[in-house]
Amino acid sequence: MKEVRAVFPDGSVEIMPTPAAVRKAQELGLDLILIAPTAEPPVAKAMDYGQWQYEQKKKQHDAKKKQHVIQVKELKFRPNTDDHDYDFKKNHAIRFLKEGNRVKAVVQFRGREIAHVDLGKKLLLRFAEDLAGVGAIEGQPRLEGRNAHVIISPVKGSSGPGKEKGERPKEPAPASTVSQPS
Repeated sequence: MKEVRAVFPDGSVEIMPTPAAVRKAQELGLDLILIAPTAEPPVAKAMDYGQWQYEQKKKQHDAKKKQHVIQVKELKFRPNTDDHDYDFKKNHAIRFLKEGNRVKAVVQFRGREIAHVDLGKKLLLRFAEDLAGVGAIEGQPRLEGRNAHVIISPVKGSSGPGKEKGERPKEPAPASTVSQPS
């Protein structure tokens, strides 16, 4: 690099030879950092390198803090799962979907149950239909080995419990000021 476009803290921008830009930055007690190496000529800025590194790490940390990692939560059924157990697992799935996670519903077939694959697929389709308000099915139920499964993704419009649009948090009712006769 023969020349760089040097940017200094006072706002001045100069195209100058690289060694002269480094010298001028050192006179100011700063480092010369290459900001845009692909530009013509490359852009370098005079600043405190340690401070710049600190700010970059802080930006990365904040970006990482704000992101939500979507997990796949798995719920296992059997072809003859009882209604109470089914409802219990359905409620868990609703909670998972409202949290923004995906749900993988699996029906396990053991022994002679493999002869009734149609019961497992019906169970998975019923499960997906029951979750239609909060989740959308990603394809049809698939049979892999002795398991049939379906993946359900959260619907964009669904939100957490009690956080419906326009709904304010409920405030406790005011305490009664009527005194009891003694």
